[in-house]
Amino acid sequence: SGEFHLSSRGILTVANHTLEQRSVRTIVILIVLACSALWGRQLPTTAHPKVDGWEDLFEQDLSNAKYSAGEWMMADGVLSASGHGTIWTTASYGNFVLDLEFKVASGANSGVFLRPANVNKPVTGVEVQIHETTDGTKYGMVGAIYDARAPSKNVAKPAGQWNRYTIACVDSKVYVVFNGEPVIDIDLDDWTEAHQNPDGTRNKFAIPLKDYPRVGPVGFQGIHGRGGQPVWFRNLKIKGLD
Repeated sequence: SGEFHLSSRGILTVANHTLEQRSVRTIVILIVLACSALWGRQLPTTAHPKVDGWEDLFEQDLSNAKYSAGEWMMADGVLSASGHGTIWTTASYGNFVLDLEFKVASGANSGVFLRPANVNKPVTGVEVQIHETTDGTKYGMVGAIYDARAPSKNVAKPAGQWNRYTIACVDSKVYVVFNGEPVIDIDLDDWTEAHQNPDGTRNKFAIPLKDYPRVGPVGFQGIHGRGGQPVWFRNLKIKGLD
């Protein structure tokens, strides 16, 4: 125990250490802890992150995936489809960052599904479009949130070349960095009406996106190009933020 003294400056001291000093030290410690928490959850919304130490989304033998037998395979680290069906993670994710590369043949069509309510109805989740260029609709081009928001710019590489996505989901927010460029920054809570986007255009969603789940699996759409053109994925990494 120490003696308490009140100085002429009005600062209470205990054993020659001011409470002011102790308060400052406490505040500094709290700030450092708070910043550490924020740094640990820092989102790569403007550039691709370093993924060292991140979790592989799928095991090489696809033992942690759900898909129709014979429709998907992993060979030499490259995931590819031979059928129409979607491959899903068996795990569900809430807030996370997903990093991946994809390559399409000319005319191919695929997508990345995020947190659907029902894996048998992928439309119950948000889709980041994968395409050579566009399916002919405003919100169907590569990099779009399908049928909801176009990317801010077209940075796709030609068919046959690898592209990179970093997709971050945090509560109602969805971000996409595409080949080093931020192209999507949306808040699903802005979609307040069924079949309508915030800009007044129509969409196919029977419930507003604000009511979509905030937790669910991640999926990759199989072959959807009209000519059966293939799509490939590699370097599939994920980091949970919860």
